[in-house]
Amino acid sequence: MDIKVSIIGSGNVATHLSKALKNSGATLLHIWSQNFKNAQALSATVSATAVDTISQIADDGSDLVIIAVKDDAITEVASALVNRKGLVAHTSGAASLADLSQLQNYGVFYPLQTFSKHKELNFNEVPICLEANNDANLQLLKNVATALSQKVYEVATDQRKILHLAAVFACNFPNYLYGVAQQLLAQHQLSFDIVRPLIAETAHKVQTALPTEVQTGPAVRNDEQTMAKHEKLLQENPDWVNIYQLLSEQIKKSK
Repeated sequence: MDIKVSIIGSGNVATHLSKALKNSGATLLHIWSQNFKNAQALSATVSATAVDTISQIADDGSDLVIIAVKDDAITEVASALVNRKGLVAHTSGAASLADLSQLQNYGVFYPLQTFSKHKELNFNEVPICLEANNDANLQLLKNVATALSQKVYEVATDQRKILHLAAVFACNFPNYLYGVAQQLLAQHQLSFDIVRPLIAETAHKVQTALPTEVQTGPAVRNDEQTMAKHEKLLQENPDWVNIYQLLSEQIKKSK
């Protein structure tokens, strides 16, 4: 892929995206981060140059600048690039395309995955959702995305916001519940390893079936005695009782 890219950010998304771009043949020019040491560390990994001001990226000869920072900072970061003529894209699922409208050429390059810096993944399987302010910019983003992944989609802002919300329900909330399970087990000297196969099988099922088709457990069976016993075991943590009751009621309604 004959393209020059600069990255704004050094977190989980920026790290994985930078590595995927380098592995696909792109040239990484510059990386900026609020923490300069983090920018230096990531730059060393992908043969880029760390810079200490965003303005150094504004006119650096790159074909594409990717903003991979927290949503609240996107508009502020973009304001430092207002004189840039080349394409700028953010990686947010929740931020609008219009958040970059102060720029001349802008778009969205949203990889839908949970990223952790030190956990390797196959970027070829990561869905990438694209949007841009004109056809030429969209085509450039497509060229980059298809070099990284087999799963590339055009998704408008309103749909992308729903997609991001669905991702929270599908990923962030279940992971929190894994944490509750972990704490419950630890309180009773049980290893979290015992439930890892259960988690894996649950995730595997929904690769070939809809979640409503494979729901199991006491709530879907309306096993009131078991649920009452569970609530009693949780009585020392009222918040967990509330979560248990709410989810159980919703599962019942979904039958």
